[in-house]
Amino acid sequence: MLTIGDKFPEFALTGVVSNSPVNGFVEISDKSYEGKWKVVFFWPKDFTFICPTEIAAFGALNEEFEDRDAQILGVSTDSDFVHMAWRKDHEDLNDLPFPMVSDIKRELCEGLGILDADAGVALRATFVVDPDGIIQHVGVNGLNVGRNPQETLRILDALQTDELCPCNWNKGDEVLKVA
Repeated sequence: MLTIGDKFPEFALTGVVSNSPVNGFVEISDKSYEGKWKVVFFWPKDFTFICPTEIAAFGALNEEFEDRDAQILGVSTDSDFVHMAWRKDHEDLNDLPFPMVSDIKRELCEGLGILDADAGVALRATFVVDPDGIIQHVGVNGLNVGRNPQETLRILDALQTDELCPCNWNKGDEVLKVA
């Protein structure tokens, strides 16, 4: 698995940005959102139980991530058409404010090393990538445990200080000073 300090892989995938079959599909690549921080999180499958709770929770925090000049990208190995169908079907995903990206060929998941060996789907991986495309944080959960998007936001805040941030540090708290 790629880790801290590694370059996030190049990719060009289809993202779903609305419920419109006419203009809801866009290409998303590693060049999209240049100069921004990126929070790229993966879920195993659409039309499941844990996944929409995480996706909706990231959606609820989207403005806070935007305030920090960060773009959220949600990714699974389902197709772009399945993503759109799920957006339309699931009330919590109807107006999702960030792209749902399809890695149907599993190229990005394989490049990152996050495919579950038995199920062949993405683990619940989260990558925080700096504006230069370097991975600054990786978190990975098993298939049956959801993650905490608020913690991802806290980690982004800490990374953006470029300071020493102690345990349980939150934005606005004092950072550690070494004399």
